[in-house]
This record gives sequence, structure tokens and C-alpha cells, in this order.
Amino acid sequence: MAEGSEHAGAGGRGGGNSQSQVIQVPEPEPHPVMEQLPDVHYCINSPPPWPQALLLGFQHYILTLGMTVLIPTVIVPEMGGGHAEKAKVIQNLLFVSGLSTLLQTWFGTRLPTVVVGSYSYIIPTMSIVHAKRYSNYTDPYERFTHTIRGIQGALIISSIFHVCMGFLGIWRFAIRFLSPLSVVPYVTFTGLSLYHLGFPMLAKCVEVGLPALIVMVFISQYLNHFVSTKRLMYERFALLFSIASAWLLAQLLTSSTAYNHKPESTQNSCRTDRAGLISGSEWFHLPLVPFPWGVPTFNFGEALAMIAASFVSLFESTGTFYAAARYGSGTPVPPHVVSRGTGWVGVASLVNGFVGSVTGCTASVENAGLLALTKAGSRRVIQISAGFMIFFSIAGKLGAVLASIPLPIIAAMNCIFFGYVSSAGLDFLQFCNLNSFRTKFVLGLSFFLGISIPQYFIEYFHVKHHHGWFNDIVSVIFMSHTTVAALVAFILDITLSREDDAVRKDIGLQWWEKFSVYNADGRNADFYKLPCRLNEFFPAL
Repeated sequence: MAEGSEHAGAGGRGGGNSQSQVIQVPEPEPHPVMEQLPDVHYCINSPPPWPQALLLGFQHYILTLGMTVLIPTVIVPEMGGGHAEKAKVIQNLLFVSGLSTLLQTWFGTRLPTVVVGSYSYIIPTMSIVHAKRYSNYTDPYERFTHTIRGIQGALIISSIFHVCMGFLGIWRFAIRFLSPLSVVPYVTFTGLSLYHLGFPMLAKCVEVGLPALIVMVFISQYLNHFVSTKRLMYERFALLFSIASAWLLAQLLTSSTAYNHKPESTQNSCRTDRAGLISGSEWFHLPLVPFPWGVPTFNFGEALAMIAASFVSLFESTGTFYAAARYGSGTPVPPHVVSRGTGWVGVASLVNGFVGSVTGCTASVENAGLLALTKAGSRRVIQISAGFMIFFSIAGKLGAVLASIPLPIIAAMNCIFFGYVSSAGLDFLQFCNLNSFRTKFVLGLSFFLGISIPQYFIEYFHVKHHHGWFNDIVSVIFMSHTTVAALVAFILDITLSREDDAVRKDIGLQWWEKFSVYNADGRNADFYKLPCRLNEFFPAL
């Protein structure tokens, strides 16, 4: 009564309403959970206009050259090969990448993912290169031909393992036990594990690589604050602007004789005329002839070590698939779709073994990051990039010009794109209960061991390692940050009382289950259904 009289009196004194109006300030709310990433302008099934699609596809092709050129550049000289052999291996690898990317977007996961050579095969490949049975060859070319035949044999065996894991559903059975909690370190370390291909490689030519990184960050994130435009031209095509400007800087430094008296390693990283690809490439090269250097040779121990690298590639590809689905505004990939995609990655490695590309395949991490920068996760863009790969692998001289971009420039781009993929893993935290001590234990231990265990094996490998197939198997698996972090999180997650409904809710499993079964969510068929009615003939796919 007293309160009502007070309000009435106040209203009377003001000469207005008989009641005072109470203004309610809304309480701040957390950001809502998003099953699909918003603000993606072109999702998996929505292609951009053709002019933009061509430029976006060309950007993906340019980014693919980084890994495609790096691996043969490291391996081929150690085998005794010269510029001509290196150029041929690069053309073979690029052709297989383009063909495999098309197959992946048509019949694999159908995600906007690029298939490239995998860095995880470096250790077993280098073990084959330094095997004692090849040290007796004094002629470099003869040593190269015998070595690459040994690499081809090991690749063929390991790729058969990869194909079986995918198409027989073995990998599907394993990853069906994943939850959002175990996916977080899995995808996060898919990007973080390649840190050595970022700033450490950039620093080999810091006067070119660092400006490329700064220009890339400025164009993609800050330029729109100074130049207003309704279109995302600067952000979407920042890669082309950044690489062109850094490449021009490298050309000016090379032409001005700035590197003439520098160490050999600096000249190889910085100069634009040291790759030797233009002089070593043929004008026309169609890599369809199997075994161009002779019949493959097989060694039991080397094949086992290469299978270990293929096992690591399974983890890398799966983490990239989840990131690509997120940045294509798709739903989490169903287990059978992931298994189907890894099977086609195995087919790509098998083709590499036939044509002599010195490494197996995986889904490209950096290209998944480019989807985030451009906000264009369209499948058609990736198919166009595959067309560029095939064309420039056949037109050898033209492709060699672009492949001669100094690797520190590509490393500068990797710093951004690997970071994007890492952050895609953190997206899945929104489906977990971060106030749960169980969640914190699984995340904390998997992140720490994902860094600590590989660091021990890296130091052991470089200091005390003696080449041997068993040491290679252990080193390849436990030097992979992705594999270690994913295994730790997976084991902890499935063994810490999943039967409890509260725990299932804490780890996001109740939400996740509708994406684990293909028909449980209608969006699964929209994104991942095979074309040409293949599902009717192969229901397991």
C-alpha cells in the first residue's frame, strides 16, 4: 500500500501518468550454439559466379604448389636426381593431386577438400633413400632410378592398407566412437602439428617471407577499414595480392644481386632463379605411363614403415575433413562418409606409387584454411582448382613458372591457414560442458601430451636415431602431434564412464549422435550423398 501510494504521488507531482514505468534492462546472454558455421557466403552446394569461382580456384591451386614442390625438393636431390627428375616428380604429383581432388569431390566425402602429397611420409621415404643397398651406385641417375623404384614398392603396399581401412569400413568403425570433446584436440592439432611448415620455413628467407605475412594480414583483415566496399574483394583474394607482391620483392632482390654473396642455403630459399624447374620441365608431359623408372622393388621393413605413415595420414585427412565441413557450413561428417573419403585418399596414394611421386597423399590442411579466409566453401571452386592442377601438370613449362615461387612466401600463407584449421577444432567446444572437471581433464591432458610426446621423439630422432624400419614406425607415429593428441583424447573419452547421461551431455554426445547415423538428419544427404544414384547400387557408401 505504501509503495502504491508513493508511486501515485510521484505521478501526481509530475502531472503525468498515475504509474511509473519500470525499464527492464535485458541480461546479457552467451552466444548461441551453431550447428553450422554462419556467415559463409558460398557453402558446399552453392557455387559463386564463374569469374569469382575461377579466381578462387586459382588461389587454391597456388596454395597447393607449396606442399607439391616442397616434398620433391627435399627428397629428389638426396636420391641423386637433378632438376629434370625433380620437375618430373612434381608434375606427376600435381597431376595425381588434381585427379584425386576431382574423385574426392565426386565420390569421396564430397567436401571442398584438396588432395595433396603428405609430409608424414618423409621419414620412411628418407630411410629408403639412405638405405645401404643404394649406396653402391656411383652414377647419380642410376641411384635415383633404383631408389625411386624402392619408394614406389613401399607406397603401393601402404596404399593398399589405406584403401582397405577406408573402403572396408574399418576406419568407420573406429571414428564412430568420437564425440565433440575428442574431436576438439583432433582437429586443433591437425593445424598445429604443421607448425614447422609455417614460421620456421618462413624464417629461411625472412626478408621475403615476413613482408608476405604482414601484407596478407593487412589486406585480409585491415584494408576494408580504410577502403569501403560492399564486396569482399580484398579479403577474398588476399592470397593473390600477397603472393604477387612478395614474389615481385623476391625478384627485385634477386635481380639486384643482393644474394650473390650469401650462403648457399639462403640463396636456395630466397632467389627466384634457383628452383631449376623451368629449365628441367618439359613443354608437354602426360604422366599416365605406370612405372616410368622401372618395375618397383619391395622390402618388408620399408613397407611396414610406410604403412605407419599411411596410418598417420588417416588421422590428418580425417581432421581436415571435419575442418572443411565446418568452413563449408556443412554438418559434422558422418563416419561412413569419412571412411569413404579416406578410401579415396588411399587410391590417390596408390596412383602415386604407380607414377613415382615419392610420397603418399592426404587432405590438404592449408586449403581447408583458405576456405575460412574466403568464406567460400563451395565444392565447385575446389573442382576448378583441380582443373588447374591437371592443366599445369601437363603444360610443364607454364606450371614451372608458378611452381618457382620461393617456399618462404608459401610458408607465410601457411601461418594463417594452419591457424584457421586449428580454430575449427575449438569450434566444437561450444557443444561441451566446459564447467565439467572431466572435460577439462581430457582436454588438458590430450593437449599437453599432444605437444610433449612428439617433442621427445623429435629430439630422439635427430640425436640418437639410427635408421631401421622399427625405429621409423615408432618415430612416424609418435612424432605426429595429431595422432598422439587424437589417440589420447579418444582413449580417455571412451573409458571415462560414457554410460552416464550427464556425462554424455557434458561431452556433447547426445547432440552428436544424429550426425553419426546417415539418415538421422536430413542435411547429411544434402551435403554428402553420392551423385549418379550410386547409393542405390552401393548402400554401404
